[in-house]
Order: sequence, then structure tokens, then C-alpha cells
Amino acid sequence: MKLLISTGEVSGDLQGSLLINALKTNAEKRKIELEIIALGGERMQEAGAKLISNTSSIGAIGFLEALPYVLPTLNAQSKIDNYLSSSPPDAVVLIDYMGPNIRLGLKVKKKFPNIPIIYYIAPQEWAWRLGDSGTTDLISFTDKILAIFEEEAKFYSNKGGNVKFVGHPMLDFYRNIPTREEALRRIGLTSDQKLLLIIPASRKQELKYILPTLLKAAKLLQEKDPSITVLIPSGLNEFNELLNDSLKEYALSGRIILSNEVDDLKPFLFSAAHLALAKSGTINMELALNSVPQIVGYKVSRVTAFFARYLLRFNVKYISPVNLLLNKMLIPEFIQEDFKADKIFNAALKILEDNSTKEDIKLGYERLKDKLGKPGVTDRASKDILDLLI
Repeated sequence: MKLLISTGEVSGDLQGSLLINALKTNAEKRKIELEIIALGGERMQEAGAKLISNTSSIGAIGFLEALPYVLPTLNAQSKIDNYLSSSPPDAVVLIDYMGPNIRLGLKVKKKFPNIPIIYYIAPQEWAWRLGDSGTTDLISFTDKILAIFEEEAKFYSNKGGNVKFVGHPMLDFYRNIPTREEALRRIGLTSDQKLLLIIPASRKQELKYILPTLLKAAKLLQEKDPSITVLIPSGLNEFNELLNDSLKEYALSGRIILSNEVDDLKPFLFSAAHLALAKSGTINMELALNSVPQIVGYKVSRVTAFFARYLLRFNVKYISPVNLLLNKMLIPEFIQEDFKADKIFNAALKILEDNSTKEDIKLGYERLKDKLGKPGVTDRASKDILDLLI
């Protein structure tokens, strides 16, 4: 049986690799010979997929920001079109990567109406809107939606979709968290050092719009408390040099974690961290599940912000999935004009110096976990996918 998995960006590549591992395990149990072809990245390739095109570094939020990726995206789409024409798969799994995946889904359904299409980690339309009720055409081409949020499952079910709530895949990712003492030894810190994680980017644009402000805030924190050490996990190989240069430019005490080290070191980084300054996205859920206090921020170009607000009338209550799921401002978040170093600095001081604030965040994280389902998410998702293949 041949399965096509399509995703993009760093987070999609990670989720794709976890799903591939589960698919291979369950296919072997069912004595199914499974071939996986993919649009994805290095993690998916290492998990056993044959890459048609590497899309892990293709992705941007916004209008001007997306321009550099038009040609790479068209090239990836051309490769997949040629592949589909010559060797159509038995099923298609779409993971996140909203724009390209919706176009691919519509194209596959039109050309190969009998090929089942599964959407896993669908667009979070339950949380945002374009205009008064703008939504995608996702229901029109999917045979099954594997929802990772209960709100997502309810949203698409109410619109007539065939939906199953499988839970959030990050529940499977970290089970055995090392002690802080073990973590400090592994990452080379002492017990009197306070670890500040800076997690600015999974897309290149975020290095431009988000990284400088987070580094300025970190500089203010280190000036206030010299025991603070900064570690910056790199999202992609191509980010390594720029992140290292930026650390030196702001004269920050710390180092970057090279992209090829990040997956192995994440549990230790999370265990040792006092606080994380992060962009909004999947990383917020990882930090929450590992009980790391965090401050979230996001910024795009002024042109993109103007179009989103006044022309598309894009509306979202919170930018962080943690706050969205809890429907309250548990963790501080700063967006666009409010995304300033001094505001982040003040919010960080409150978390670092006020034990009750830290405790409130951690209690909120416990409530969040209750909303995410039960472990075994990728196993359940893979079984549903294989059921449609047989």
C-alpha cells in the first residue's frame, strides 16, 4: 500500500515523523507492506518516508513574507502533480500546512475521487475567522478529519465533516522528564544559573520580526540578574549561524543549541528552564506540557498586519494555543504593536520573582492537559489511517 503524507515547516515535519513511526509499527502488526512518500523534511525522511520535495523550510505568515516562497512552493506542487499523475497513492494524509494542503486536497479529490483523504492537525478555524464566517473548503474534500482539539472536532462535525477526536500528539512526545539536576549536568549548567530559553522561529521571517525583540528583553533580564543564562534552540540548520551571530551582537551570556541537537536535548532544556520567551505556535503546547512558564509573542510586517485587520478582517481572541484552549490569558502574550522588549521584560520579572504567578501558570497547565485527550495519539491516528487503506 502506498501512502502520501503532505506537510511543511518545522512543526509539520516533526508531527509527520511521529505519525510515520506509528504507521510503520501498526502496518507491520497488520502485515501490511507500506510505502510512504512525502512532502516534508529531514525528520520524516529519517523516519522512513521517501521525500518528493523538502518543504520544512518553506512557509511564511503574511503577504510580503510569503513572496520568497512562491517559486519553491510552485516547484514542490509541480513535483507532486507529476508524481500523482504517474503513480497515484492509495490514500493521502494532510498535516497542517493550510494553504498548500488545501490546494492539494481539492486537486486530488477532483482528479482521483476514490482516493481517501485524511486531514490530521487541521486548520484551527474554531479559533479564528476571516471576516464574519470565512472558512476553508476542507469539508468538501476530506473523507476523515483526525482532530487534535475537542473544539476542532466539534467545529468540523457541526459543519458535516466525518471527524474523530484523537487528542494532541504532544502528549506522546515527552513521557519521562529528567530531574533538574540531571538536566543541568547534560546541558552544562550549574545549580546557581537560571536558564532562559528563547524560541523565536520555525520560519525565516520570524528571525527578522521576532528574534531582535526577544534578545533585547533577554539583555534587560541579564542586566537585572547576571545569573540568567540564555539558550536558543535552532529550528533549522540554516538558522544556526544567524542565531549565533545575534547572540554575540547583543552580548548575551549563553549559546545556541544546534538544530541537529535540539530533539535530543529538549527534555533537558525544559526540565532546567526557569522561563521561556517564545513565538506562538506548537512550541507553546510543548512548553505547557513540560510545565515551563512562558511568555508568547508574535509580529508580522506592517503591510501584513494592515491587510489582516482591515481587509481580511482576521480575528482571533488569543495568539497562543494555550490561552485559546483555556479561553483565558494564562500566559502573557504580546502581539504586533504590543510586542516590545520592555513589556516582555516586565512580564518576565513578575514570573521569575513572584512564586504565586508561577504557581498560577502551572495550575493552568494542569487544566490544559485535561483538554488534550489521552496519550497514544499517534497510535490512534495511524490505526484510523490504515483502516481507510484496507
